[in-house]
Amino acid sequence: MTTATRGSTPSGDQAAPAGELKALTGLRIVAALWVVGFHFHFTALPGVAAVNRVLGPLITQGALGVDLFFVISGFVIAHTHLDRLGPAFRPFATARFVWARLCRMWPLYLVVLHVFGLWLVAKLAWGHDSNVAFQAVQPVVSVTEWVRQLAGVQMWDHAYLDGASWVGPTWSLSAEWLAYLLFPVAALGFHRLRRLPAWVPATAAVALMFPIAHAYLTTGSPYYPYSWLVRIACGFTAGVLVCLAVRRVRAHRTASVAATVLPLLIAAGLVLGERLGPGRGGAVIVLFPLLVGALALADRGPALVLARPWAVYGGRLSYALYLVHIPMFEVYWTALQHERALGPHTLLAHLTGLGVLVATLVVAAVAYSRVEEPARRRLLSIRRPGRHQLPAGMRVPPIDGVRRTPRHALVIPAHRAA
Repeated sequence: MTTATRGSTPSGDQAAPAGELKALTGLRIVAALWVVGFHFHFTALPGVAAVNRVLGPLITQGALGVDLFFVISGFVIAHTHLDRLGPAFRPFATARFVWARLCRMWPLYLVVLHVFGLWLVAKLAWGHDSNVAFQAVQPVVSVTEWVRQLAGVQMWDHAYLDGASWVGPTWSLSAEWLAYLLFPVAALGFHRLRRLPAWVPATAAVALMFPIAHAYLTTGSPYYPYSWLVRIACGFTAGVLVCLAVRRVRAHRTASVAATVLPLLIAAGLVLGERLGPGRGGAVIVLFPLLVGALALADRGPALVLARPWAVYGGRLSYALYLVHIPMFEVYWTALQHERALGPHTLLAHLTGLGVLVATLVVAAVAYSRVEEPARRRLLSIRRPGRHQLPAGMRVPPIDGVRRTPRHALVIPAHRAA
């Protein structure tokens, strides 16, 4: 490996002019589909059980997709914001960063939260039992809890994931929100590590995944009090550190080989680890920082596949897919429980399940194009009084990676979508 200039970005087809790392954008849809497959594998149908037997831990360990998201998130946040927030604490820059993250996360989250909240209230009012959601511990449906869900702080005093969130997977959004709020302070320390040899932050990034890997090796699941906090702290920080390492090297050929080999090692580790005991293959989580770093540098192989337009588009709507898939599944699972025509051994139940999977992708695409992106653009366009008028030909400075022309045409790097 050779030392690169400070702040260098990968070359090749996957590096866009605005600094977007398209392969990492494409990797997001892989992580999202992994989580979707994991949740759908709980569907009580013989056909689904047969698929589970064939794919084994490749699908039943799909919860690892969340940890992959955490690593990607830490990487792209550092890639986009570290140079702006790291040199010194600047309140205005920090406020812009937090506002940009809020604009990214909250609009669609609020829509999904309230639509699904109405579903929970309806089940609570007219359901046949006290189970309003398909969770081991039932969420509390109250005004106080609604405020906590609204603010995205529902996980902060919860030791376990069960029952903490109305929309189950949004526990990770609460965890990420905490990471975003802490990042401007943490960036002051990370920025001072930027001149370390690449192997130092890279080694530290891998080492940070060992606490979670150890839990998988010993118990088969990283589930203990406040394990969610360990997952976000280790995964997000590992992503930041591997970003620091990537900035110091130009080894695109080596990275391309690694980006090809690592997915195979992860798949093999999942399968072989299962022979040691249920869930033991989850220890492959230690390879996630290396995979993210390799894809960020690679200029051929899987990086080119993930940088194709269809994969990049999938990465852009991955957040919407992550939000809407459980509400869609819960409606389907409720129908399976109460509709005789959808008996577990009927063809109709299986065809409906396939239809729900396709419909979930469609709903995610609509939610992205009609709610998430328009709302984010409008919120980011808000200016303080007196700052909206510019001299002719002058450009508005980029905010959170969003570039604006005098006509307010937007060029939005997808790597922002962390």
